[in-house]
Amino acid sequence: MKQALIVEDLAEVRDWLADIARSVFPGIAVKALGRVDEALASVGGGEAFDVALVDLGLPDGTGIDVVQALHRQQPRCMAVVVTIFDDDEHLFPALQAGAFGYLLKDQAREALVAQLQRIASGEPPLSPPIARRVLSYFTATAAQRMALARQAGGEVRLTERETEVLQRVAKGYTLPEIAVQLELSRHTISDYVKQIYRKLNVSSRAEAALEAQRLGLFGRGRRAQEHTA
Repeated sequence: MKQALIVEDLAEVRDWLADIARSVFPGIAVKALGRVDEALASVGGGEAFDVALVDLGLPDGTGIDVVQALHRQQPRCMAVVVTIFDDDEHLFPALQAGAFGYLLKDQAREALVAQLQRIASGEPPLSPPIARRVLSYFTATAAQRMALARQAGGEVRLTERETEVLQRVAKGYTLPEIAVQLELSRHTISDYVKQIYRKLNVSSRAEAALEAQRLGLFGRGRRAQEHTA
């Protein structure tokens, strides 16, 4: 991590976030701004950022514009929204704009630090209420999609190998771990995952896990193991 961008209009909160950024990413340089236009000028002016902590309610607009600009112009920068808003009207537009994480300000400093530290392992930092809201959304979306599929008379058919991969994806194994377990290359496993997602019409591990549960793959895996034991 080389440089962090903080976009927050309240000076006290801006300093607080800058201090948190330096704690999570030792040695990082911090640029702290208070307006959308200032942030957009920096993002588009050649300055490169590795991580950004962006408020949504700013005096001259919304931080979503900053997130979107970072996603478009500096896709390697991980933009994390830090806000007081925990409703769908702010959350999902921010995620659609390219936010890598979404944190609520009403948490203790220690909680924010712990959540931001997940970035080092590639995990999106999400406050617990936000994570629950996102999962609820995917659950509702998956249920609606399954209902439509049943109405259309369609049923997903996976190959035996695809089923093995999906079971492991749903259980939380990483692609390299699945590759070792099935004695296949990581690239082959990636191809299987893409094909599974396409067949199930899903786009995330959470949705895939819900589909695996609906298809009874966890139970099927246990019965198969009992049969071969």
